[in-house]
Amino acid sequence: MRDLNDTLQRIAQHAQRQQLHVTTAESCTGGLIAKSITDRPGSSDWFEYGFVTYSNAAKTDLLGVDPQTIESQGAVSDATVRAMAEGALARAGADYAIAVSGVAGPGGGTANNPVGSVWIACAGGGSTVSAHLQLDGDRTSIRERSALLALQMLHDRMTSA
Repeated sequence: MRDLNDTLQRIAQHAQRQQLHVTTAESCTGGLIAKSITDRPGSSDWFEYGFVTYSNAAKTDLLGVDPQTIESQGAVSDATVRAMAEGALARAGADYAIAVSGVAGPGGGTANNPVGSVWIACAGGGSTVSAHLQLDGDRTSIRERSALLALQMLHDRMTSA
C-alpha cells in the first residue's frame, strides 16, 4: 500500500500536469484530507475547496444531499457518500471530488454501521465510484486510514480516466 506522502505526490504531479482541480467532502475525517493536501507546497494550483460536512444538515446545506437519502439510507451509506462527492464536484467546479462518511468511534456504531464502517466515493472522470471499508483500530487510526484510502482512490481514478 502506498503511503500518504507518496500518494499525495502522485496526485499533485498528475493534477498539475493535466491542469486538474480536486475538492473534498469530509464527514468522519473532519478536514484531515484537506489538511493533508494543503500541507503540501503548491497545492493551491490544484486544490481550491474542501467541505467539512460533519452533520446531516451540513451535508444537505453545503453539498445538496437530499435529506430523504440520509433519512432512508443513513449518513454512512453508499447513496449518501456518492451524493456528497457529486455535490462537492458541482459546487466547487472541480474535475474530481472525494468524499468520506463513516463511524470513527469509539461510540456511535450500530448493527448496520459498527465502529470502523466507512464509505468513500470519488466523482469525476465520467462517473462516481465508491467503496465500503470496515477498519479496525482507534478513532485516530480509522480517520487516518480513511483519508489515505480515499486519496488512493482519487489517484487511481484520476490516472485511469
